[in-house]
Amino acid sequence: MSFLVKIILVMCMGVSTLFYSNIALSQEIYFAGGCFWGVAEYFSRIPGVTGVLAGYANGNKDNPTYKEVCSGRTGFAETVKIDYNPEQISLRTLAEQFFKIIDPVSLNQQGNDIGTQYRTGMYYTDKNSQGILASVLEQVQQRYPKKLAVELKPLKNFFPAEEYHQDYLKKNPLGYCHISFASLKDLEGIALGRIDPQKYHKPSEQELKEKLTSEQYLVTQEAATEHAFTGAYWQNTRPGIYVDIVTGEPLFSSRDKFDSGCGWPSFSKPIDPSVLKEHVDTSLGMERLEVKSRVGNSHLGHVFNDGPKKLGGLRYCINSSSLRFIPLEDMDKEGYGNLKDIVK
Repeated sequence: MSFLVKIILVMCMGVSTLFYSNIALSQEIYFAGGCFWGVAEYFSRIPGVTGVLAGYANGNKDNPTYKEVCSGRTGFAETVKIDYNPEQISLRTLAEQFFKIIDPVSLNQQGNDIGTQYRTGMYYTDKNSQGILASVLEQVQQRYPKKLAVELKPLKNFFPAEEYHQDYLKKNPLGYCHISFASLKDLEGIALGRIDPQKYHKPSEQELKEKLTSEQYLVTQEAATEHAFTGAYWQNTRPGIYVDIVTGEPLFSSRDKFDSGCGWPSFSKPIDPSVLKEHVDTSLGMERLEVKSRVGNSHLGHVFNDGPKKLGGLRYCINSSSLRFIPLEDMDKEGYGNLKDIVK
C-alpha cells in the first residue's frame, strides 16, 4: 500500500493528520559506540530523540543472537538505532554528542569491552546523512594527530537485540556502563527548543515576489549566491540577531559571528541547530553542505570545516540576502526579547 493511500485511509477514519505529520518528520541514524546499554541510555535523554533501539548492525547473517555476536565471528557491531525529530535536534548535534562519549582513536575497544563487536561507527541510510556525518568526522579528526578508528558506512543490515538489552540501564540503574553522561550538560548551552517553528510561516509565492528584492528572491528561492564583499552584513559588527528574511525565524547571533575574510557573513554556529537543515550540494562540480532555514526552506549558504578551531571549527558561510538583522536595542519591540541573553 502506498504512503499516499495510507494517508487517505487514515483521514477517512478521522485520525489526526498531526500523527502523520510527526511520522514524516522522524529520521533515523545508527551509532556504534561500544556496549549499547550506555549509548542507548545516553541518547534517550536528548530532547528531540523520539526512540532508541539496541541492536546489531552490519554483520553477515540474519537475526544473530547476543552469544553469536560476542563470538566475534558474525561481523556485527553493537549498535543503537536512534529515531529523532530534525525540527527539534539536528543530525550534526547528535553526531557531535556521539563523539563526546567514545574514544574515537581506539580500535575495537571502548571502556573495558574488547572485540570487533565493540568497534565504533556511524551508519547511515541516505546520502544526505552521509555528507553531514562526514563533515562532523572531518571536524573531529582535526583534533587528533592519529587517524580516527570510527567507521562511516551505509547501513547494510540491523537486527534488534534481545528484549533484556532494551532500556537496560533504566531497568538496572546500577548496571555496567562505560560512558559518562556528563556531556549532556553541553546541550544546555544551546538554545534547544527556545525557537518555536509554529510562530513562523512561509509567505505565498506572490507575497514573496512582492516582499523580496530580486537578489533576495534569487538567493533564497533559487539558491543563487550574492557576490563576495557586496552584502549588507559581511562587515556588520553590531550586537543583535540575524533572522530568515523570508519568515523571520531566528538563525544566528552576532556573538557567534567572525571575520573569515571570505566576503560573506560567517558564523561559528546557529542559535539553535534545529533551525537549520543541511543538504548535500553537488552543483559546480563539487560536494558541499548546503544550509537552508527550517520553516522557510530558504537557501542560506553552506557550512565548511575551516572555521576557527577555538570556536568549534565550523564556518557557516551565509548570504546577506538571506538574512535580516535585528539590532539588540530593537529585539524587544521586534518580538525577539527572549533571545537577548544569547547576544549579550
